[in-house]
Amino acid sequence: MSFKALNLSESVLRGVQAAGYTDPTPIQLRAIPVVLGGGDLIASAQTGTGKTAAFALPVLSRLGNHGRPRVLVLEPTRELAAQVETAFRDFARFTDLRTVAVFGGVGYGHQRQELKRGVDIIVATPGRLMDYLKERTITLQDISILILDEVDRMLDMGFLPVVKDIINRCPRERQTLFFSATVPPEIQAVASFALRNPARVECGVNRSVNESVKHALYPVSQEQKFDLLVALLAKTDFDSVLVFSRTKHGADKIARRLKAANHSVAVLHANRSQNQRIEALAGFKSGKYEVMVATDIAARGIDVAGVSHVINYDVPEKPEDYVHRIGRTGRAQAVGDAFTLVTPENAGDIRDIQRFIGAKIPELRLEGFDYKASAPRPAGPELQRPKGSLPGQIRHKGSFNRYRGRR
Repeated sequence: MSFKALNLSESVLRGVQAAGYTDPTPIQLRAIPVVLGGGDLIASAQTGTGKTAAFALPVLSRLGNHGRPRVLVLEPTRELAAQVETAFRDFARFTDLRTVAVFGGVGYGHQRQELKRGVDIIVATPGRLMDYLKERTITLQDISILILDEVDRMLDMGFLPVVKDIINRCPRERQTLFFSATVPPEIQAVASFALRNPARVECGVNRSVNESVKHALYPVSQEQKFDLLVALLAKTDFDSVLVFSRTKHGADKIARRLKAANHSVAVLHANRSQNQRIEALAGFKSGKYEVMVATDIAARGIDVAGVSHVINYDVPEKPEDYVHRIGRTGRAQAVGDAFTLVTPENAGDIRDIQRFIGAKIPELRLEGFDYKASAPRPAGPELQRPKGSLPGQIRHKGSFNRYRGRR
């Protein structure tokens, strides 16, 4: 089925075409008719499957012409708010509809100017939105469509009381949409009072790893962990690499050491200023930085096309975060590789992850790396890279490069 067959407006269809979209993804095929029909919805799908377009396209089609603020989209992070605003602007380029993103970490001046000009769609993080509501710069009295995006992440970050307050400030007669990568039981506490007889759309298994991602564990001793990271980067044919750290301090330390090893590196975590975060993402997307070291702030929803590799320098604290992290590669039917550096102390975490995804993750050793005698040996075979390696195999230098020539 084409986008045209989904009964989107002509101006939105032009925006879809200009944005380079061709065929709808499963989540778009199933969610768009529900949203166009005006019903409430709880939708879940794996990362990288087009959830933003699944609500943005039908919402823009329903709005028609420019008027009052009628749509509110809540996002858990500044990066997601900025990203979703950009998507709305791209899809609405052939309409007169206006979108603004309001989030913290930057001054109020530009955001206030945009709000005074008049907007139809507000994309906001809960904290900054509450600031504007309290000073009455924003009113929600005309909101007819309320969208909570990445709901599970919002609850994880402790936004539930603020989100409930915001929901209560919206008109009772409205359409409410929940979009999320996972739908844990905690979401029901919000859904029970926020939605009315919602339809449910689920595409893919919430606990599964995207089939286009080849992932593996690399056992190593704690003292050789960084050395193995450098060796993996040296022997890997990568386009761009996202390295995950558990902590902000750890991310800064890894970045400093990688820079000393002559890698171009960006850093993304909550302690960076908003300008620093914007510059890091922009530089990583443009290719200025080949490596971005980040905390789990980048694990949910951040859409960077062409991330060929994800490396978990630290094993994530929650099993579901493993799925979200490695979902940053292999997006939109592309292929990607994900490596996780595992020390003996991580044994319990790895068991939890494998139980969560319902599969055993292969264990590999990097050929040619000088492991110390105390380094744990994997249970699986050593990594071999015969000539003529197929695209589905883990890629290191000398193997078939699925990304060559893409830039």
